[in-house]
Amino acid sequence: MAEQVNSQKGLTQSEVSKLYAKGLHNNKSHDFTLSISQILKNNTFTLFNLINIVLALMVLYTGDYKNLLFLIIAVANTIIGSIQEIRSKRQLDKMAILSESKIKVVRDGNVQEIDPEQIVLGDVILLSHGDQVPVDGEILTATGLQVDESQITGETNSIAKQASDHITSGSFVLSGSARILAAKVGDDTFVNRMESEVNQTDKKSDSKMLHTINRIIKILTFIIVPLGSALLAIKLLSGDDINKALLGTVASMIGMIPEGLVLLSSVTLAVSAMKLAKKNVLVRDLSAIETLARVDTICLDKTGTITTGNLKFEDVVPIGKISKENMKSALGGIVYSSEDDNETSLAIKKSIDNPNWNLVESVPFSSDKKWSGAKFDNGNYVMGAPQFVIKKMDNKLQQTVDSYTLSGYRVLCLAKVNGELKQPLDNVNLLGLVLISDEIRFDARDTLAYFRNQDTDLNIISGDDPKTVSNIGQRVGLPNSSSLVDMSTVSDNADYQALVKKYTIFGRVTPKQKKRLIQAYQSNGHTVAMTGDGVNDMLAMKQANCGVAMASGSESTKGIADFVLINSNFSAMVNVLGEGRRVINNISSVASLYLIKTMFSLALTVLFMFSAYSYPFQPIQLTPINTFMVGLPSFLLALSPNYQRVTNQFYRKIYEVALPAAITIVGYVLLIMLIGEWVDFTYLQRATLSVLVTGFIYWLALFMVSKPFNRTKLAIIVPTIVIFAMIFIFFNKVFSLVSILNYPINLHALLVVGTSIPVFFVVTLIVTKIVKFCSQYRKRKLG
Repeated sequence: MAEQVNSQKGLTQSEVSKLYAKGLHNNKSHDFTLSISQILKNNTFTLFNLINIVLALMVLYTGDYKNLLFLIIAVANTIIGSIQEIRSKRQLDKMAILSESKIKVVRDGNVQEIDPEQIVLGDVILLSHGDQVPVDGEILTATGLQVDESQITGETNSIAKQASDHITSGSFVLSGSARILAAKVGDDTFVNRMESEVNQTDKKSDSKMLHTINRIIKILTFIIVPLGSALLAIKLLSGDDINKALLGTVASMIGMIPEGLVLLSSVTLAVSAMKLAKKNVLVRDLSAIETLARVDTICLDKTGTITTGNLKFEDVVPIGKISKENMKSALGGIVYSSEDDNETSLAIKKSIDNPNWNLVESVPFSSDKKWSGAKFDNGNYVMGAPQFVIKKMDNKLQQTVDSYTLSGYRVLCLAKVNGELKQPLDNVNLLGLVLISDEIRFDARDTLAYFRNQDTDLNIISGDDPKTVSNIGQRVGLPNSSSLVDMSTVSDNADYQALVKKYTIFGRVTPKQKKRLIQAYQSNGHTVAMTGDGVNDMLAMKQANCGVAMASGSESTKGIADFVLINSNFSAMVNVLGEGRRVINNISSVASLYLIKTMFSLALTVLFMFSAYSYPFQPIQLTPINTFMVGLPSFLLALSPNYQRVTNQFYRKIYEVALPAAITIVGYVLLIMLIGEWVDFTYLQRATLSVLVTGFIYWLALFMVSKPFNRTKLAIIVPTIVIFAMIFIFFNKVFSLVSILNYPINLHALLVVGTSIPVFFVVTLIVTKIVKFCSQYRKRKLG
């Protein structure tokens, strides 16, 4: 096809229109972010919200509108989740717009600038330094073309391209220029094929904490609907007033749903996301904050994570009588005389000043000769690969080059040529060797050391040469860096689970192999994070429990990542780990407070279903407890510093705090119903005493979950009981409560509050011993 296309004229506008009409045109990259309408839909139409709407309609029927306050939690949860997702979407969209660029094509003999999706099959595309290749193509003409394909292959070496070579979408032009023929467009291009494969990989949230909370809510949903319906029906059939029966049913069902726990998790994660945003980390999925805190294996892509992606001039090694200063001057003369802006030239220019030699002729680098050179008044000099500059290297020189190569350097040679600068070179006088290395991020060693100290296993998965990667691993202090494997030698039916147990460094890895390696780690029971910046990392990042992308990487990679590092600085992940630990540890600690209400509400619903008494609470009466004894203090405690390693305290706090508190509350509510009947208390008087003792037991539980104490925690906990008491004295009517200052309810209030302290701790002691006994019995039976 290339032979039929004139690179100077390109397609005619008529041909372009016909090809576009046939669908033979490029298209936009897959949009991995949801639309705003999809985000709002996903956060609004949930089972949690549906239940709250049904309960709200029941309250509306009674006309007692102050009992609708419980809706605030549902609305707030929906708004917070939506805002965070929309915020991250807009940030990613903004990045994509900033990185968009027009494409130069030749049509009707004229150069035009068009959007990437307007390219048609057979278009002639102009490429120059810094351009990203938009489609798969065939090179028509090339002048000193050097291409970086690390986004695709992971290889950081620049690749020389010439006419008739193929070029792949997603690669970058490092130097030179070219005209290419669009050979594959749309879904047929490499980038779009990779994106399509990523779309077929279903990735679910790995948040254990949120999964547990959602599982509890899902189970409760199947319980509370029939229980609530039965309670309402029984109370109506037994002659209860319809309004009282409806409010009692709503109170019981709201009590059974730990809705505040959902809001607490959302708010705490959203606050963490805002904190991380200030530290240049974009959180795309709130639950990923928790997931990263549980990660025990991090797979690093070398380029962009450990290295900057740039090369660094290290030193020159004179061979013969020439000085280092004279060698550097000759190197400077060569690189400054050329228009090549490849990575090697840029690295040398950063370290060596222009000697301002009088240039006669410059010879650019080319893929066939593997060297570049320049003719000056004081002689002819070349720089290039030793095996291409020196006709026959002796054993000593070969050993020297090999030793530097094994040490991780890219080795070039500098030579003076007494003849013409043309291939093959004659009369070459070797001056010395030039050592180039990959530039290590300044904070890479400290960052990796931090994760290593947190018992996190570190591995490098790269498309680069495994020996080069191994050396870089050694330079940054990565343990077992000498344990390497060249994945190009590994068969498709190899045991990947055994491979990941044996090796730390994986080189020459293809995109599909990267994904299989991540799967192998997961199959071995690990929670895996994958970092990357190129299209070749997409499959692995989507497979990983947590994907981390650099902002400097491809838009596709950022679109599927859980975190995007705005400054492309991996050290920012230290902040994410800290935030994740704070969230998990604090929420796991206070979560039991929300489950107290679930437990006692379930028990009271069943008990009062078969009782002549009305349900002991109305929705509004639970508001002071939900707000001041649970919601506000738990939220403040959840934001306090807590960066210890994650421990599984969620379930332990349930039987140590939630279960004893719920049992104590149920016992006191039943006792209050009996005493109230005996002393002829009204429904509101009995409800007031029940709310009072419930709130006080909650306060005791709050102390339990806040251990160990510090000034901040005490400053949060102590005022809550004062605020709670003020409600009963000054604002009791607002919450459908009676004053506790009048006789005889004041005596009963003192009695239930005073006795609840020893009763609660006795019940806690008994429950803890029973649970431990059952656990030990189960272990003995299994053993």
